[in-house]
Amino acid sequence: MSSYETAVTRYFTAWNAAGAEAVAKAVAAAWAEGGSYTDPLADVRGHEGIAAVIAGAQQQFPGFEFRRTGVVEGHHDVARFQWELVSLADGSAPVAGSDVITLDGDGRIRTVTGFLDRMPTA
Repeated sequence: MSSYETAVTRYFTAWNAAGAEAVAKAVAAAWAEGGSYTDPLADVRGHEGIAAVIAGAQQQFPGFEFRRTGVVEGHHDVARFQWELVSLADGSAPVAGSDVITLDGDGRIRTVTGFLDRMPTA
């Protein structure tokens, strides 16, 4: 597994962790100290801010799981990948996006820049 795939696997482990303690532990494993997460709905820095964004998404979409779609592409310290938010009950995926991450020298995420490609209509 490449360093990019390892980082993305840890990223999804954090997004799908159950409970505040598990999310905090997974975020610390995936992100570097002072790491950031930015998408159209959030712009946070630090493990606590990232964990709060994850908790908010989990509260908004109970019974859903983030899943990678396609391959992870990377070069230098940058990687990109696509994902969906999938209902465990019926397999529907109302939310999808693509993210670009940068890694530190230890393979942990320094930055995430996320794009929402599909969102539910209100």
